[in-house]
Amino acid sequence: MQKVQTGQVIEFYSNSCLVKTKFGKFDCVAIKNVVVGDFVEVEIIQDSKKPLGKIIKVNQRDSKISKRIKNQNKLFAANISHVGILVTQIPKTSSEFIDKWLVKANASNIKPFLINNKVDMKQEKNYLEKLDIYKNINIKIIDTSAKYDKNISELKEFLTDKCVLFVGNSGAGKSTLTSKIIGKNLKISSLSNDQGVHTTSVSSLYEIDSNIKIIDSPGMRDIAIENYSEREIINGFEEIHNASKYCKFNNCNHIDNEGCNITKKLLNDEINESRYNNFIKFLNIK
Repeated sequence: MQKVQTGQVIEFYSNSCLVKTKFGKFDCVAIKNVVVGDFVEVEIIQDSKKPLGKIIKVNQRDSKISKRIKNQNKLFAANISHVGILVTQIPKTSSEFIDKWLVKANASNIKPFLINNKVDMKQEKNYLEKLDIYKNINIKIIDTSAKYDKNISELKEFLTDKCVLFVGNSGAGKSTLTSKIIGKNLKISSLSNDQGVHTTSVSSLYEIDSNIKIIDSPGMRDIAIENYSEREIINGFEEIHNASKYCKFNNCNHIDNEGCNITKKLLNDEINESRYNNFIKFLNIK
């Protein structure tokens, strides 16, 4: 067995982590800023009980994502390719929640898609119209019922060769959906490294057939966007960004400036009003 191996962090605890390599899984002492999803170089140390690992390097990340904790941005996962935003009629998923995640995904180099969960329930006209907003801007939407296993196979097919993070409001079905895909009940199971249960685990990476990876992060729901720049925000509204290229003035405020192409398209119903309102709201959250 090679003394130095490349692996991926699949579980993270308060001061240690579990790294999976082609030779097996190794408990490792966590170094500063290492997170679930990181690809790392691990030095294997043989002690009297079993091999342990020492992380000596964190490899370059394709993407990284953080959440706001006590007024600070804390990195919690890396190398996510897609974020699945769970949308439900009950509990109601606001367009603001969806648009925040579209902004965050874009800024984090992650591709977003929507999961219309609980399709076993009757969906009202205004809810379907909300979904149409995102269909019209080419955001992929997959219909599911996690509770009744509807379209889970279609979702798994889409997730092939992807690493995904599911996000949603409390009650949207995130844990149920993840459990159905990975075949493990997250609501009752707990993590263990054969030396006891880790109650301080922050997040975990599950890998199943077809190279599907799912990162589960407890408490990952609403997010703050106070620290996003104007450029990051407008890049998260692709149709608005494209329209802004034809505004008369480079410093257009997109509200009441002469020659604003965005407000022109808004009046012509070429830009959705709720998307525009969220865009302006996000710009003013500072």
